[in-house]
Amino acid sequence: MKSSETFNKSEGKNTRTDRFSEKMLATPSSGIRKFFDLIIGRDDIISLGVGEPDFPTPWLMREEAYYHLQQGHTSYTSNWGLTELREEISKYLTRYDLHYSSKNEILVTIGVSEAIDGVLRAVLNPEDEIIVCEPCYVSYQPLASLCDAKLIHLDTSKTSFYPTAQEIEKVITPKTKAIMICSPSNPTGRMIPESELAKIAEVVKKHQIWVLSDEVYCELVYDDKKHVSIGSMPGMKPYTIVLNGFSKAFAMTGWRIGFVCCPSDLMKQIHKLHQYSSICAPIMSQYAATEGLRNGFAEVEKMRISYQQRRNLMIKVFAEIGLPVSEPDGAFYIFPDIRSTGLTSEEFATKLIEEYQVAVVPGSVFGKGGEGFIRCCYATEISKIKEALKRISQMVRDLRK
Repeated sequence: MKSSETFNKSEGKNTRTDRFSEKMLATPSSGIRKFFDLIIGRDDIISLGVGEPDFPTPWLMREEAYYHLQQGHTSYTSNWGLTELREEISKYLTRYDLHYSSKNEILVTIGVSEAIDGVLRAVLNPEDEIIVCEPCYVSYQPLASLCDAKLIHLDTSKTSFYPTAQEIEKVITPKTKAIMICSPSNPTGRMIPESELAKIAEVVKKHQIWVLSDEVYCELVYDDKKHVSIGSMPGMKPYTIVLNGFSKAFAMTGWRIGFVCCPSDLMKQIHKLHQYSSICAPIMSQYAATEGLRNGFAEVEKMRISYQQRRNLMIKVFAEIGLPVSEPDGAFYIFPDIRSTGLTSEEFATKLIEEYQVAVVPGSVFGKGGEGFIRCCYATEISKIKEALKRISQMVRDLRK
């Protein structure tokens, strides 16, 4: 027995001091989940916190899953995913001028989260640098840190909440291995303009780094804007990893179904990890997703229109309250500036939930540039949004007295 370990036989307690992974001990819990946990079992709280559609998964997709359950189709699938699903994903991607082989360039994953983890572990070595455009989704930073990579925090708050080629170029070094982008963005809803995306593509090619492009909100775009993938830019396929899934646009959060697309040589490495860690995504989820890609876009459009109406309401009311916002181009989040209240993001969110019964997420949990802002999700029924906005307005008035 090592000297650092003792075992109290009478109490049955292992008091060894190095029982846990140092990496995991140093990894913070999700700031989003912290506020989500506060509302569990509380019917009096209106949640604008967790980014989850309030719509159920469209019936035609649920019906497809029921059918396959009735048929007893409950086995593993190929590690790659159902052939028919990968073929539908390949067809779907062409609408964004992305061309990936269903055989060895598309992998079905357990949500986009698994895809992000797999990609990072497949490309990063210890001490490699990865540029993370912040504010960003809360899993990017810890998953990269678990690979012993060095995080380069790129604050986008001074460039309208999207990264620019000029700012990216400033932080690239010989150790830079990759950059992570998300457009439309979580938590801000902002999109990278096509002209800027083209400039970023040139920087990526110049330095021959990977770009991880999280496009899970690409179907939820407003005001006649169009999603453009950096992977569709000339010469970008060898440098691009596209991450996408069904949770947001198809209201399939609980089904845990996503996909990753990249060159076959990198996919070979990601696939190995997927084999060992996950085996495959749930078969019923895969059948439902296949049906969604074949026949579900009319339902997606209905949800998108509803989100746009809610977004417009939030933009209007936050302007009246006096909390400035950078107008969201897509996704279902708005990121109001609360610095005029004199509170930090954490203080504002805590006071709002404890005294006014509205849950939002402090902008600080999303990284550099998020302090002084809060994330509000408008994938909530409009009557609840209206009431939540009344309560936020009241809190701001009370603070300014």
